[in-house]
Order: sequence, then structure tokens, then C-alpha cells
Amino acid sequence: MCMPMTGKRLISLLAYVTTAATGASLLTGCGVLPGATGGSREPVTVMTWAPDQTRATNMPGMPAMAQTYARWVNSQGGIDGHELRVLTCNEQNSAAGAAACARRAVREKAVAVVGSYSQNGRAFMAPLEAAGIPYIGGYGIAEDEFTSPLSYPVNGGVASLVAGHGMQLADSCERVSLVRPDTTAGDKLPELLNSGLRRASHRSAVDIPAMEDAAEYTRQAGRARTRAGDEKGCVTAVLGERTQTFFDSFRRLPEQEGKPGAVRISSVLGSVDQPVIDRTGGPHSPFEGAFVTGWYPEAGDKSWAPMRKVIKEHAFADNRVDPADTGVQTTWIAYTVLKAVVEGLDEDTITAGRISHALDRGERIDTGGLTPSLRWKYEDMLGAPGFTRIVNREVTFQVVRQGRLVAQKPGFVDVGETVLSAP
Repeated sequence: MCMPMTGKRLISLLAYVTTAATGASLLTGCGVLPGATGGSREPVTVMTWAPDQTRATNMPGMPAMAQTYARWVNSQGGIDGHELRVLTCNEQNSAAGAAACARRAVREKAVAVVGSYSQNGRAFMAPLEAAGIPYIGGYGIAEDEFTSPLSYPVNGGVASLVAGHGMQLADSCERVSLVRPDTTAGDKLPELLNSGLRRASHRSAVDIPAMEDAAEYTRQAGRARTRAGDEKGCVTAVLGERTQTFFDSFRRLPEQEGKPGAVRISSVLGSVDQPVIDRTGGPHSPFEGAFVTGWYPEAGDKSWAPMRKVIKEHAFADNRVDPADTGVQTTWIAYTVLKAVVEGLDEDTITAGRISHALDRGERIDTGGLTPSLRWKYEDMLGAPGFTRIVNREVTFQVVRQGRLVAQKPGFVDVGETVLSAP
């Protein structure tokens, strides 16, 4: 029951500010979030994890975007009256780190893990599955994201990117060298790329495995350029954060006499994105002219305007939250899904089981043009071996022009049949 607000009680109330991982939120007299329509609903606790300060790929923008999203949505009264509480965790690019984050999500009663990055699918999915916690909109790097019944991917993962990249390169490249991680996940990439190249009766790419955390790649760069050849040759690297290191080594190779710049370079979003291009010189970047395959529209597309507005108003000076970063974009889409599900439930208490049941039930979720509408019913799933739960089978073809990633081809390209054709 709300008591009359005396001067002393008002001063005391205004002094009560709670700070969580999502930032500070001011509570009003009856425990209702600012802007809520009335009544008291339980908070919704979720987790977002990603590696940070490791020697391999780091994604600090993902948990930072989650915190930004929570500040924004709580300033609007929460999600359907529920305060959104975001827990963050450093996954450390290790199986032990991923398992520790998942166990913490269970221990702190998170109802979902949202918009996260981890290559260690087996380590994190087992604890989540045991607790019935759904994994919504992971980055798409781990195979378990596309096989676990509690995973709800918002993109087609690396599988769709690499298969689509083969389609993108097929018309422009006579021979292709692929430099990829010497890992179990990396072992799947050559056939996925080749499935795209074969769509145009193209010869298979030359497979060049490389250490994911190497300090330089001179040997692999030299081999890649030689095998790509001099006429319409292309070198593509899919090494995550180390892709920049590889192309730095590639750029430093001695020029072939009489054939400067004969080989074209390419990659996929996540390995190359607008922040990487900006850091390496913009229009003078070694990525100028590169082909890039992405999941979503280019960063300048008007569909990203709502996200940009939220970042501008609620990320403050946090430079980890770059609207052109693929991890940030994926996290925004994942939280868009969470928001739609919670609003659709219209319950005072949100549980992990209710969220997964709602997603399984098959309501279509509109992401504002950033993806096709998303639904995870059985008939919506691609069913490709190892990637059964892909429901978004579309990618975008982009190219770097004057230092900016722009659309090479308008709209989305369906790569579902290409992924299915990979061995």
C-alpha cells in the first residue's frame, strides 16, 4: 500500500538509487519503474557474455550494448512493466570461462542468455540446458547454437556467411585462397566456401589453416597469394580479430614484379567490419575494394536508426558500443527478440520456461528490417546437418568503397540451399 508522501519521506525516497549492471534506475513509491502503467511486476534477469582482453577474438561491445539496452528500456518503464536486469560475464575465450559464465547464469536465476559470443558451445550449453535457460541470439560462432533445442539464433551463423561468401566471390575470382583458423570449427569452413563457389561451377578454394592467435602470418600470406594466382585471384581470410593481423602481413609482402595489387582480398563481417576499416586507414585501408559478406544491412542503412538513437542517448561515453560493430548489432537484435517475447507473454512473472515455450510456439518477430521476420517453429528451420536451427538463411553482399562498407548488391541473398549442399 502506498503511504502519503511527506517531505521527509520524499527526500528519503529520492536518495534511494539502485545501481546494477544495467546502470542506475530510480524507483518510485510503489516499486513501479518510471513510465510504467501501474501494478508491480517482477524484474527480468538475463545474462550477456563475451570474451574480453584475450589473445584471440574479443567482443566487449556485446555486454556493453546489453547494458545500454537495459538503461534505455528501463527509462521507458521496463519491458512490459518489468525492470530489465543484465548480468555480464567475461567468457575469456576458453571452455572453462564459458562454463563458469553459464553456471553463474543458473546460480543467479537468469531467465535467458541474450546476445552473447562464445566458441565453446559444449561448455556453456550443457549447464543452460540442464536449467532450461534459453540462449537467444548468440553470435553464431558455435555449432551448438544451431543444434541445441534451447538455442534461438537470429542469424545463419558463420556457416551462412562463408557459404554466401563463396557465392559472392564466384563471379569475380578465378582462383580463391582461404585462410582460416586451424581449429575444429575452422575445419568446416572450406567446404562451406566451396559450396558457394560451386553454385557458379567454380573450382574449390585452396585451404590454408593458420593459428588463430598468431602475431604475424607472413608464411600463410605468401602461400595464399601464390596459390590465388595473378589473374583474377582472391585471398579471403576468416580469422576473427586476427584477420587484420593477417592482412597486415599480406600488405607487407614484396610486390610481384609487374603485377602490383593483382590479387583482391575479401572476408566476412565479424572478421572485417567498419570499425576495423576505420582503424586501418579508412579510404587508405588495406581493405579498400575488399568483398565482404554480412548477415545484416550495411551499418549506414536506415534500419539501424532506432539502435543508433539508443546508443547516442544511453551509451554515454562508452566507446565499446560502436553501432557498426557486428557484435553490437547482433546484441541489439537479440534483445529486440527478448522484448517482443516478454511483451507477448504479458505475465507478472517471467520464467525461462515461459520464454522458451513462447519461442517454440512460433510467434513471428519483426526486427525492423534488420533480418527477415524470425520464427523458430520446426517448419522454419533449415535442417542442414550441424546447422539444423538456422531460421535466418539470408546474407548481404557488401564491398569497401572510399573507406565505407556499402551494399554491393541491394537487399538480402538467400543462402539456404548453398548451406544445405555443403558436405
